[in-house]
Amino acid sequence: MRENPQREAVMSKVLRLAIAEKRTVFGGWCALPCAFGAELLAAEGLDYVCVDQQHGLIDYAEVTPMFTAIERAGGIPVTRVPAATDWMIAKALDAGAQAVIVPMCETPAQAAAAVAACRYPPAGIRSYGPIRSALVRQARDTATLGDEPMCFVMIESRRGLDNLEAIVATPGLDGIYVGPADLALGLGLEPDLDKPEKEHADAVAAILEACRRHGRVAGIQCSGGASGRRYADQGFGFVTIAKDSALLQAGTRQELARARGDAANPAASGYT
Repeated sequence: MRENPQREAVMSKVLRLAIAEKRTVFGGWCALPCAFGAELLAAEGLDYVCVDQQHGLIDYAEVTPMFTAIERAGGIPVTRVPAATDWMIAKALDAGAQAVIVPMCETPAQAAAAVAACRYPPAGIRSYGPIRSALVRQARDTATLGDEPMCFVMIESRRGLDNLEAIVATPGLDGIYVGPADLALGLGLEPDLDKPEKEHADAVAAILEACRRHGRVAGIQCSGGASGRRYADQGFGFVTIAKDSALLQAGTRQELARARGDAANPAASGYT
């Protein structure tokens, strides 16, 4: 059955609308190169599903079928690019990503470069080649194609925290996405999604407050629904609560523990 292009074009504005209305969106995360897995996550009602090209086992050729599956199930396709390079960002947008998450941003210049990579001239430097995005959005003009994608950068180091205010103030930036594990490493702590250390909590709170001051959305990677609810209550607006590999591992461990009568069998970490 043919997809409805108008419906998909409207979907591309959902993230911006939710943020404008101060609504929290909850999402999933794909580390596995499986379009059906991405579709299953989106079909459960998640607002967005992020295809992870940085740490996930996903090549560029697998991105488009995953985006298509996410859209077909009613979700919004998002991606974390492997690195903060303009051509990687452009290719993700050309494939139909409606938001990009750019890792390891440490300076306002890097944030500005990420924003520029998402926008066509004269607002940015994005090269014109909307191979799939033009089909999905039923448009080929740069005004339509260039204004819609959202740009998040990740602050994951002490240097990034030192430059927090200037990064968040970057014109055109939509938000900051917190990766708790890399942020922990940057602070000299062991990596995990749920960190009890005060230094880590203070850094996360500082990012949230900076986003509030500058009208940016604060996003964060969570270990599950409980921590996702906690961060949403604090004011985070873009909250990832489910990861394919972690859900697969946790579900397998749980059922194996039940089968063996071993209730003490530990659940999987949310990071896996």
